[in-house]
Order: sequence, then structure tokens, then C-alpha cells
Amino acid sequence: MSKKFQIVFGLLIVLSMLLGACAAPAPAPVVTEAPKPAATEAPAPVATQAPVVEPTAEPTAEPTPTEEPAPDFSALFTALIAGMPADKGFNSVKPATLAEEMASKPPFILDVREKAEVEKDGFIEGAVNIPVREVMKNLDKLPGLDDPIVVYCASGHRGGMVMAALNLMGYTNVRNLGGGLGAWVKASLPVVTGSMPAEPQAISKPIVENAVLYKALDDYFSNLPEGFYTVKADKLAEALASADAPVVVDVRTDAEVKKDGYIDGSVHIPFSDLMANLDKLPAQDKPVVLYCASGHRGGMAMMALRFLGYQNVTNLAGGLGGWKTAKMPVVGASVDWNALWTEFLTTLPEGYYTIKADALNTQLADKPPFLLDVREPAEVEKDGFIAGAVNIPVRETMKNLDKLPAQDQPIVVYCASGHRGAMVMAALRFLGYTNVLNLNGGLGAWKKAEFATETGKPADPVAGTAPTVDAQRQADLDAFISGLPEGFYTVKAADLNTELAEAAPALIDVRTAEEYAGGYIEGAVNVPINDLMANLSQYSDKAAKIVTLCQGGHRGALALMALRMTGYTDVRNLAGGMNAWVAAELPVKK
Repeated sequence: MSKKFQIVFGLLIVLSMLLGACAAPAPAPVVTEAPKPAATEAPAPVATQAPVVEPTAEPTAEPTPTEEPAPDFSALFTALIAGMPADKGFNSVKPATLAEEMASKPPFILDVREKAEVEKDGFIEGAVNIPVREVMKNLDKLPGLDDPIVVYCASGHRGGMVMAALNLMGYTNVRNLGGGLGAWVKASLPVVTGSMPAEPQAISKPIVENAVLYKALDDYFSNLPEGFYTVKADKLAEALASADAPVVVDVRTDAEVKKDGYIDGSVHIPFSDLMANLDKLPAQDKPVVLYCASGHRGGMAMMALRFLGYQNVTNLAGGLGGWKTAKMPVVGASVDWNALWTEFLTTLPEGYYTIKADALNTQLADKPPFLLDVREPAEVEKDGFIAGAVNIPVRETMKNLDKLPAQDQPIVVYCASGHRGAMVMAALRFLGYTNVLNLNGGLGAWKKAEFATETGKPADPVAGTAPTVDAQRQADLDAFISGLPEGFYTVKAADLNTELAEAAPALIDVRTAEEYAGGYIEGAVNVPINDLMANLSQYSDKAAKIVTLCQGGHRGALALMALRMTGYTDVRNLAGGMNAWVAAELPVKK
């Protein structure tokens, strides 16, 4: 072979190899089994080609879903409570304020009561009804996160919880109606009855930033039991008397406790300080009852504790207000006597809680009331008494309530002229006695009508069970009545006439305008008893000398008692009223 040919042949082989490398890989050959050689022959080698492996992409791991962490409820409720200042009612709104807002820029009003409650008690006009257990599933029926919303229920408990939940979900302008629909009705504000609110419509797209928190809140509300974790006053009173009494926690402010008193034995932890004082609570499985003024704060505090793991926490239905309405005792309260006397005198009915001698005489022959003679023993011995009467001198009456019948039984009080009887009648009514009258004109009017009296000593009063009354009211009333001086803060007609010629006291005639027009003492200002407390601005000096007067002494005594118990220090009542003045032949103006 020539050298030239060898070179050409070599180039062809190289070119062939290059072309083979660029060509597509050939399919792997099918490997079959060779014929078996004879036993004496060595196996013949079989040529094979390694299979070609296709390059593959680097494997990618499946993404592992990460669960959102459980909410830090301690931090959430700490921040929530810290954002509710006391000076703004802890995110509550008063009925009068809401009514004003509705007349100008009405908020979205959310009624979270059950449909049966709405049908029975009516609703605030314009409200949307979504029962509490369904609220979290219907956020699309609420406005945007920053729009004003007012929630209400019956008393404030459920509304407080819903308001708190919406706040946790990012709603920034939610308030709860303080006292609920009950407070709205008490304020004489209108409700719609005889129909149901319009069905709620979807009006927004809810923004849920924390699905785990949302689910926890929805689970909580969806599974609220009957009663919504509240306890009524009577049931709490029974529990407190049992061996397994709950720990009662008062979450009101210091000022409220001082002003309104508290349930005896309760632990005081103000709502704003609750999360920092959990160490004052018992173990999480022990029974705890919370209360505030009406239910708003108690409901939120109860909800917070349940999310923190407390398993047996309830809220006192209606708060301390509900407790007092049920006539349960409180201790340590300072009584607003100005408010109580204003309500009492403003609502005095015709007859002013008096009974005339002839009407009493008729009752004694048919269904005799309990007769309470509040004169001194010497007066009883000297002038006699009405048959069947029990004698408890006026200064001792408040300490002897166990000698009286039940608070709903008829009682007639009498003294000599009506002055002391009027004060005792008022005191008993302030303590919850609902059927107490004062004998108009006292024993003097009874004798003038020639009705029978007995001489000697009445039977001793029989002790029974003392009623449950407001302890502070009783203490205040006892302090006033037991401290009555000689003369019982009265002034006789002749003595008053002498004073009027010298350093004349201010005369307040509490009779009606018609009675006043029929004859009055010169210088007397006519302020009917029903209007007395609303017209005291002209008597701003509480140390000034004042004499009250009416026709016979009853209303004048009530006015005297009201003024002295609200800070006036020198008030007396004209003994026998205008009747005594006229009988003494003293001058009358017409």
C-alpha cells in the first residue's frame, strides 16, 4: 500500500469517527442469550454496548406547607385591654350618645341577640341582626375595617365579646352599647316592635390576616353554650352560700367600687390591670365569676381568661347593676342620695303615700295592715294607741326591721301629727318596702275623726327574720333617723312667726300651686314637692336657715329629710303645716 493511500485512508477513518460522534445515539442493542457451546469448549465472549443514559434535571423537593403559629392570646388581650381607656368607657357608648350619633352620622349597628329576643323585645331602628354565634361567619355583612360599628345585645355581655373579637380581627372603630338594649329602653329611647330587621346583606370583602386567630374566634363563638357563660344574680348568691363557692372578681375601677360598693368577699382587680394580675386568680380549673357595672368589661375579661385556659369562668349577668336589681346586698357603697331623693319626690303619686283616718278604719275592719306606731313610749302611755299597733320609737326603727312584716306586705306608719311617720315611710320605701303608707295627720287626725284608741301598753313586737336590704342605705338612713334631735327638726307655728319678725329663715312651701293660691305665709316661695330637687339652685347656701311647710306636715317632712340628707344643715319643718298656722290664727296671704 502506498504511503499516500495510507494517509487518505486514515483521514477517512477520523472523519467517520467524528460523524459518528455527532449522530444521534443508537438504540441499545437487544441482549439475547448465545447458543450453548459444547461442554469441552470455553464459552465464547459476547460483545455488548453500555446503555446510554439520558441526562435528567436535578430533582426538586416538594414544598412543605408551614402552619401559622398559634396566636399569643396573652399578648393579644393585653394589647386589646390596654387600648381601651377608662375615660372613653372602655370602648362602650351610652344610649343617649348613640341616639345623637344616629341623628347625624349613624354608625353601622349590629344586634347580636337571638332572633327570638329581637322578636320579643324589639330592636333599634336600622340595626342588622346577626346572632352572636354566627358573627364570625358573616364578616362580609359588616362594613370595612375602619368604618364605625356599634354592637349591642340585651345587657352588654355578648356585645362586649363581639366588640373585642372584631378588634382582634383588625376592626378599628367598634364600640359596644353600654347596658345593651335594656339601657336603651330605660333611657326611654325608641325601639321597633312588631317586625324583624331586614336580612343582612353582603357589603364588604373581609380581610383575614391571621387564619388561625380567625378560626379560634369562630370556634369560640360558634360553640357558646346556653346562657353564653353568664350566671344570674340569684344563682350566684346560691353558689356563694355553698361549700364550693366561686372566687368572685370585681373588674371595675377604684372609683366605682368606692361609689357603688361591691359584693362581699370579692377580689378587686380593675379591668385595665387584669392581665398583669393573673397570679391573684385561683387555678385554671377552679370556678371564677367576674363582674363589672353592667356586663361589658366582665364579658371581655371572661373571654380573655377562657382563651388563656381558664375552664370555669363566667360573667355576672347585668353586672353589679343586675345584682342590685335582684335586691342582693352590697357593702362599702356611698349612696347618691341626691339621685334617690330626686327620683322619689319626682314620682310621688297622688296622695303622696298617705292614708286618711276613715280609709284606715275601714281597712282595719276588713284586711288590717301592719300598724307601726313610731311615737315615744311616753306619748303612747299618755295619748293611747290604735288597737293592734306595734310601737317602735322612730329613732329605733332602722335597727328593728326584723320586727316588721315582709317587704311586700301592707304597713301603715303613724306618729302624733304625720311628721315622723312620713320620714319612716320614706326610709322603708328606700329599703325596698313596696306597700308603706303614712297616716295623714297622725294619731291627732285619728282622734279628731272620733275613732277608737286603747290605753296601756301595746304588745311587744315579735322578732322574725330581717330582710336583705342595701346595707349602706340602711346605715345612712339609720344615721339620720337615730340622730333626730328633740323636736325631730320641727318648728311650731308661734315660734316660726316670731322668727319671721327677726332673722327670717327661707320658707319653702311644697304644696301644689292651687293649695298655695288658697293662702300662704308671706315670704314663702312655692316649690311643689315633685319639683323640689330640680329647683334648688336658688338655695345654693347649704348652711342657710330653711323651713319647709305643706298642708299638714307630711310633705314638709319629706322635703326636710331630702334636704338634710343631701347636705343642707339647718332645715326644719313647720309642725302641723298650714293647718297649724291657720289654727293659731296667724296671718295668711292670698
